[in-house]
Amino acid sequence: MFTTRPDTLFGATYMVLAPEHKLVQKLIDEGIIENKEGVEKYIKEASKKSHIERGDMTKEKTGVELKGVKAINPANNEELPIFIADYVMADYGTGAIMAVPAHDERDFEFANKYNIDIKPVIEPKMLIAGEGNEINKQQYDSIMSGKKPYTGPGHLINSGKFDGMESREAKKAITEFVGGKMAVSYKLRDWVFARQRYWGEPIPLVHCDNCGVVPVPDEELPLRLPEVESYEPTGTGESPLAGIDSWVNTKCSECGGDAKRETNTMPQWAGSSWYYLRYIDPHNDTALVDKEKEAYWSPVDFYVGGAEHATRHLIYARFWHKFLYDIGVVTYDEPFKKLQTVGLIMAEDGRKMSKRWGNVVNPDDVIDEYGADTFRIYEMFMGPFDQAANWNTKGLAGPRRFLEKVWKAQYHINDTTSEQIEKQLHKTIKKVSTDINEMKYNTAISEMMILVNIIEKEKKITKQDFESLLKILSPFAPHITQEIWSNLGNETFLMEEKWPDYDEGKLIEETFMLAVQVNGKVRAQIEVSKDVEEKEVREIALANDVVDKWVKKLGNGEIKRFIYITGRIANIVV
Repeated sequence: MFTTRPDTLFGATYMVLAPEHKLVQKLIDEGIIENKEGVEKYIKEASKKSHIERGDMTKEKTGVELKGVKAINPANNEELPIFIADYVMADYGTGAIMAVPAHDERDFEFANKYNIDIKPVIEPKMLIAGEGNEINKQQYDSIMSGKKPYTGPGHLINSGKFDGMESREAKKAITEFVGGKMAVSYKLRDWVFARQRYWGEPIPLVHCDNCGVVPVPDEELPLRLPEVESYEPTGTGESPLAGIDSWVNTKCSECGGDAKRETNTMPQWAGSSWYYLRYIDPHNDTALVDKEKEAYWSPVDFYVGGAEHATRHLIYARFWHKFLYDIGVVTYDEPFKKLQTVGLIMAEDGRKMSKRWGNVVNPDDVIDEYGADTFRIYEMFMGPFDQAANWNTKGLAGPRRFLEKVWKAQYHINDTTSEQIEKQLHKTIKKVSTDINEMKYNTAISEMMILVNIIEKEKKITKQDFESLLKILSPFAPHITQEIWSNLGNETFLMEEKWPDYDEGKLIEETFMLAVQVNGKVRAQIEVSKDVEEKEVREIALANDVVDKWVKKLGNGEIKRFIYITGRIANIVV
């Protein structure tokens, strides 16, 4: 069995084999499979599909259970049903995967279709410390009830002795616990480097009856596409270039005989795999990039892109870049220092937005009704930047109310700021500053919402403190903040102002809100001293009426373990 998430092993509720896995045929031959006809029919249908079709995240998931056999989860000895499904490939990993629907989108879709248990075993990090807001709380409840998958890291729950452990730490610990081993698996396969279309870089090869495939001589490079008035399809499946005889027909550079140019063109990867180098030296007509300029500007510090595209682009760009490094064109053997992927915004129905499904959200319509700033705030507030999230038009109301509160706050400017607002302001400046650098936009907005709610309640804040709020909100909502900034008598552009500093002395908290879990689910938030000891935490937690109720309800008052993660969370296992 192969998995990239051993930290979720306790959440496995079924297993999947690739239809062509050799074990499937072995079980059929031995007469163990009770539904042989249905299984063989599915295998035959899967064999007709390409890898691209089978790997399409948007397609409906299908599969067949192997009746008569079960798998044993080595972590907890639970029996799991075994399916074959065409979204699992025989040549990736071992062709056999554990399925954890609570923490994998494909498994989640499959489990819902076939009514398989969904068991959450990872609790989202950002919500453990009680930093969530109304929308995040809804997301949290959906995740913990198995109504929505969570694919990110967090703390383990429902995982026996590993409860409370962080995902990264648990990956190694659980792998060792079940006698497994870490391995590296690559998805890079042979690459079809040709497209049947006019546009794209022409491939500098000619086909000669005498000499075979011959490269175009260096002095004839770069090979350029012909200038034509139209490039209609040939009707033969060939590139439109095949119909342009004046360009196709040429001479072989080796024998001088008649030859024909290659009419396929390169795919888009031919340009996008090295465009970052051309940005350094875009007007150079004698070299790909000047060596001194490349040495000065390279490598790229930070690459941000859509999850699926950026992952493949990283593979191709690295392949391309390492070749250029080997021939001495570039100075560094790696093109990018850091990659940050972006989660997809799915439609309200949970599917990828597509004209095919009629579920596309038009940004212009949203902006017309709610404004550009509300749209920006909502998109950044939906969830972690690197994870997929479902669009929910009703969710726009929250960011809109938040911005309305900011607008009203300009009328609460006073000669003084309360101690509570002052502390929260400096805490917010620090968190937003940190979160922007880490691309944690949702939690940065959450912190600003907390501050604005306090301002609304207190109804007084100094002009200087309010202007600090506008500065840190400006990257998220540039239009409303600039207008308020001007209303306050400022004549500068807010985006050109110095970012506010925070005072560490005002960040010292004597107490914090401790999240108390019972069997991995948060049941109460308790205010405790910042230097409280574990023994005291246990006494305070068990004295809480709500916690006591759940301890008795779930475990008849018997406590198996008490886990305290300093300054963050307490988990009572019953």
